[in-house]
This record gives sequence, C-alpha cells and structure tokens, in this order.
Amino acid sequence: MLKRILALGSVFFPLLVRAVAIDTLAYAYTDPGDTLHYKQVDLSEVVVTGFKQDKLLDEPLSASSLNSRYLREGQIQSVKELSAVLPNFFMPDYGSRQTSPIYIRGIGSRVNAPSVGFYVDGVPRFERSALDIDLSDISNVEVLRGPQGTLYGRNAIGGIINVYTHSPLDFQQTRLSAGYGSRDDVRVSASNYTRVSDRFGFSARGNYHHNDGFFTNIYTGKKSDNMNEGTGALSLVWKPGSRWMARLNASVDYSDQGGYPYGKYDEATGHTDPVNYNAYSSYRRAIVTSGLNLRYTDSRVSLNSQTAYQYISDKQDIDQDFTPESKTFIIQRLKQHLASQEFTLKSTTRSRYQHITGAFLFYQDIDKDVTNQTAGTLKQYAIPTYGLALYHQSSLRVANPLSILLGLRYDYEHARERYADSRLSFSQFTPKLTLQYHLPADGQIYAAVARGYKAGGFNTAFDTGDESTRTFKPEYNWNYEIGAKLTAFDGRLSAQMALFYIDWRHQQVPLYIPGVGNVQRNAGHSESKGGELTVQYRPVENLRIGLNYGYTYARFLDYKKDDRTDYSRHFIPLVPRQTLAADAAYSWERPCRAIDRLTLSGLLTAAGPIYWAEDNAVKQPFYAMLNLKLSITKSRFTWELWTKNLTNTHYHTYYFKLGSDGFAQRGKPVTVGTAFVVTL
Repeated sequence: MLKRILALGSVFFPLLVRAVAIDTLAYAYTDPGDTLHYKQVDLSEVVVTGFKQDKLLDEPLSASSLNSRYLREGQIQSVKELSAVLPNFFMPDYGSRQTSPIYIRGIGSRVNAPSVGFYVDGVPRFERSALDIDLSDISNVEVLRGPQGTLYGRNAIGGIINVYTHSPLDFQQTRLSAGYGSRDDVRVSASNYTRVSDRFGFSARGNYHHNDGFFTNIYTGKKSDNMNEGTGALSLVWKPGSRWMARLNASVDYSDQGGYPYGKYDEATGHTDPVNYNAYSSYRRAIVTSGLNLRYTDSRVSLNSQTAYQYISDKQDIDQDFTPESKTFIIQRLKQHLASQEFTLKSTTRSRYQHITGAFLFYQDIDKDVTNQTAGTLKQYAIPTYGLALYHQSSLRVANPLSILLGLRYDYEHARERYADSRLSFSQFTPKLTLQYHLPADGQIYAAVARGYKAGGFNTAFDTGDESTRTFKPEYNWNYEIGAKLTAFDGRLSAQMALFYIDWRHQQVPLYIPGVGNVQRNAGHSESKGGELTVQYRPVENLRIGLNYGYTYARFLDYKKDDRTDYSRHFIPLVPRQTLAADAAYSWERPCRAIDRLTLSGLLTAAGPIYWAEDNAVKQPFYAMLNLKLSITKSRFTWELWTKNLTNTHYHTYYFKLGSDGFAQRGKPVTVGTAFVVTL
C-alpha cells in the first residue's frame, strides 16, 4: 500500500502563483529572505496569490488575507485557530481532525461535504476530514465570504478558503524551529526554499507535532486526546520561457490522535464531568496530495491549467455511548480518491473590459465501511461521483467610476451509491451580478447579488430500515450584499465594511441516529443576515493595530423535524452571533546591543452566543481568550515565548444530546511554551 501511495503521489499537482503574501494588514518583507527589516506598504498594493482574483483588496467582495508573519505573531498553528480571528468565521475545535465543520456567515455543514470551499495552492479538498491542517510555514491564507459559486462552484455556498505555500522563485530561506510547551507539546519543523537560477527553484519542508493531551479519561487514567502528526512536502518550479511557468507539488500528511473527550453535561448548573468511558477512541488520517500547475501569460491573456490528485485513508474508533458501559463501539474506515482538472483563461490587459472563462472536471470515489463492534454488524458501500462545470465572468467599466460584473456558471454532477445501486444527478446555474463604484481616492463601494448551490447526495451513514435517511436534496441560497473598502493616510489605514442578507432554501441539516451516526436532511427555509467590519492601522513604522468584527443572525424560518417537533424561528446551531478579534504588534529595532529586534504581539478573540442544537436549549455564552507572544531576534537566531488562552477562560467547544443525557467538550485551558528558530 505504501508503494501504491507513493506512486500515486508522483502524479503531482497544484498551482503556481506568487507566494510571498503582502496582505491587507499592510506589512511585508523588504527582501523575501530578510526576516529582520520591514517596509510600509500601500494597502492597495497587495501581492496577488491566486489566479482568479487579481488583487483581493480591489475585488468587490468581502474578504480577508493573513500573511505568514501575522500567523506566527498570533500563534495561529491550525485552521481551527482562525475561528473568530476573521469576521463571521467559525470552525469549532472539538472531537478530532475529522470533525472540521466550517461556518462563514452562518453557512456551514457538520456532516458530509463542507459548505465552504477549501483550496491549498489552488487544489480543491472535498472531504471535511482534509480541512483541519497545520499552518506551519504557510505563505498566506485568504477567506472569501459569501457564496462564490460562479468561479468556484462546488461546496462554495458559504465562501472560500485559499491556503498558499511559498514559491522558491519568490522566496528563498532555510528555517529550522524547535518548540516545547504545556502538556508535553513538542513541535519541530524544517524548510528550505532554494532558487537555483532565474528559471528554476525547489523547496522541501516538514514538521512534526506531539501533544500528550488536555483531558484525562478517569476510567482508563490516561489522556483521551493525545496527538502525533507530521507533514512533508516538496515543490519544483520551472520557467522554461518568459511566458511559461510550471509548478509540481506533492505532500503527505499523517496524524494519529485520541479524540472525542466528551463528558456528561448538567444543563442546570453548566458543569461538565470529566471524560469517563471504557474504550479508547481515536482517529488516524493519511492524506497524499499531488498536482501540476501550468501557466502561460502574454500581454493579452493568461491560461492556467491545474491537474490535481488526492488520496485519503482514515479510520475512526469511537465509544459512541461515552459511558463506562460497553454499549456501542463503532469503527469507521474511509478511503477517498479525488482527481480534478481545471482550465482557466483570463484577460491581462488593463482595459475597460476584463473577462475570465473556465472549465472544471472531477472524479471522486469514496469507499466506506462501518462496523458496530458491539452488535457484530458491518455495512460497506461506495459512492463514485463525477462532475463538470463551465463558467464565465465579465467586468466592464461602463463609466469612469462605475463597473458592472456579470458571471454565470453551470454545474452538473452525477453520483452513484453502490450499496443499493442508486443514482442521483444534479445540475444548476449560479449567476452573479455586482456593481462597483470606484471612489476618487483609494477605495470602492459595491453592491452584489450571487446565488449559491450545494449538490445533494447520499448519506455516508444511514439507517437501512429508513429510506428517508438514504439521500438528501440540494440546497440553494441568494446572497444580497453591499460593502465598502477604503484606505487613508498614505495606506497606513484601511477599512472594510459589508452588510449581507442570505435567503437559504432546503438547508441540509444533520440528524443523529444512535448506532448509525449523523445523516443529512433538508430544512424548508432559513435566513442569515448581518455585517462585517475590518480595520487595520499602522500609526507608526513598527506598530500594527487591527480590529475584526462580525455579526450573524442566522435562524430557521421553516423547519419541522417531524409531526411533533417544529424548529421554525430557532437559531441555527454552531453559528456564533458575534465574532470579535483585536490584535496588535510592536517591534523595537535594536533595543540594546545584544538584541537586533524585540517584538511583542497580542491577539484577543471572542465569540458567542452559540446555540449547540436545533432546540436552542443549551448555548455557549459570549466568551473571550487572549494570546500573547514575545520574540527576541539576534542575527539569524530567534527565541519565542508564547501563551494561549492567558485568561484561562472556561468555555465549551461542542455539546450534543445522546438519549436523555447531554455531553459536552470543554475548551482548552491556558497553555504556555517556547521555541527556538534559526533562519539561514
């Protein structure tokens, strides 16, 4: 099997893109290999990392971008730690790497395919188990809010997350890091980016992470959520000519962890008992991703080809009754093969008319088996799925300050479930209309209407005696949005504002069936409305201040679970009403002879209230956490001291009902650590 995985990995894939991210936070390296000196950057001069958007700050949409330095200063090491950092973005940290629901503006999915598109170097990830990844040595993270169906299609009904790695042609550095923290937390990483010539470069990076775990299972006397994981990646970039570029990427990600540290929850007191069940629960995951990106660019057009392949193998062992009794122990195994191809042609001239046209094809095969070890039953099934899409978007400046953007995409998808030899087909048009008014100074005002769509399908868990749990229908939404982007004081101040209303039909809602798992059903009508505000300010050269705020009011308008249960007018679960982040970083240049640079950074995040279930009986009130970090640099050596949840805030990351009992997972307590970094 290892030889087979390595052979498949040689197929290679992702994107070519520039990867040194100068983001809307308005700071960047003066030289890609220099970590000691910085310059101020005009906020409108954002280095583009994606192919479909030219400059994220200039695009008429609500979006955020975080570069590698911001991630390091905020001690953000995984996608889940982006929760509340960005407006109306929430990814609860519970269960295991497999449980990775992402919510943007209240749109999300807890089971089956995600409702937010996820790309790494332009390569799509369809399975939710592949979304919670390590962010070590990442160049840039972009989050686009609202449905992005025209350009991205599948799974983009809530928004898009783009993760980019460094390109060795733009970024040259060797970096070694070793860190240690609470709960025997060990992190080791190494990376090298080498530019051999103006036409060729290569990179290699790897990291390892171990943690003993935060929660003790009092039945076994051992930690229930221990972690061991590692990642390795290779990249080759070649420019055979002035107009051509090719990039080959390959990565392997492996994790082996304990999980699901759920304890009984008392609704009257809000107290959560320690973890107490008899069988160790765990999750193992291996992801192999490879791809090839080819790009041709001349003075008029640019053609991009992206070929990708991904293989996932995971295994979940879970004591599903979460008690000391041997009631239900489930073993689930999943294997996924995903191959995709995308061609995109876009204009490069700076004329009044801009366009982008593309085609996307994919094939995905999912094999899954579910063993109820207690009952001695086994269910096996496979769901092969293929799809194709065509899309076009045009932008025309109809008058000097006014532009109009029109987009349309057609998606077709066909799925087959081999367990009962059933077939489903879906097709949909997703249009988009945007009016953009360019302000005399740097900035814009825009109004947009966009349709989002997510295909239906077969549940990857179902009750063989209930045909209604076998399939679920597509869901749709219309997003209405107005917003503004402004810069002032020579780019030292930037602000983004947006108001939105989402009309959501046939929302796919999870339903838990004991002994079976989570299945997807459809609600009738839902809505989400709210707003976002982002402000970034650099009052002096070495000081950065930021504020991100989001408000989401998401509820079911029409959802009757059955003849006796009506959840209409209830709030949608796992959607925080408010998200808030305040961050600051200040650097002292040569505070003394022994130190070249000293940086103190802080990140305060807050979210809530969050309702955990459709009945709205239990909620997590608004809570806040504080991260602090101190970095001391001398020549090529840096020593870091950090703390997370310094306030030791007590909160819950998840709650669910199992029969008459409620269970919850507590949030991680205060942690501290240190790291030593060498940059060559």
